[in-house]
Amino acid sequence: MIYWLYAQLLKRQITELPAHVCFMISGQDLADAPGNLYTVTAWCNEISAYGSRHTSLPPARIRSLVFHIATPAPETMEQYLPEIRKISTIARLVLHVGDRQEISGTGMDVIVAIGKSGREEITACIRKMAKDHVSPASVDEKLLESYLTFHYTPDVVIKSGGDYLTDFLIWQSVYSELFFSDVNWKLFRKVDFLRVLRDYQSRVRRFGK
Repeated sequence: MIYWLYAQLLKRQITELPAHVCFMISGQDLADAPGNLYTVTAWCNEISAYGSRHTSLPPARIRSLVFHIATPAPETMEQYLPEIRKISTIARLVLHVGDRQEISGTGMDVIVAIGKSGREEITACIRKMAKDHVSPASVDEKLLESYLTFHYTPDVVIKSGGDYLTDFLIWQSVYSELFFSDVNWKLFRKVDFLRVLRDYQSRVRRFGK
């Protein structure tokens, strides 16, 4: 009962929601608690619904959720894919495993990227532009962004377990707000997520200025 009351208090303190949220976890985190991806997605749906009813400031809902699973061997994560695919029952799942992509479900965009590297993504962009015979003089930020695999700029990047960040979304997350939680992924609770959302709205975003 006390936990539920605390969660309700935290929700009432949230007056603004980030539009795009990114979690960065390790392959071991996924192995320890593969079902947490579905759970966090359900939290986002619930919080967005609550925000739409009780928040007057835009944006009133979380529009996309990204999970990056850092692993040098994406093929070792295959056994957890059935658990991840359950997300498609409550959201639109875009699943990236190595060079494969699967899309299923409807609703909020949930991107799960297993074993992807930001440096590899930038390198692939340059190769694509070279293949398309793009003139060096015409290359600017907008053009490079059009070649990116992931067109999501997270407002919030969350790393559980107090570990270091990966280089995923290295271009897209340059102006993101970073949150490091001392709570391990398998123990990450709704109140931990709500605290991040509450603290996010108190930060003054400068976008590099």
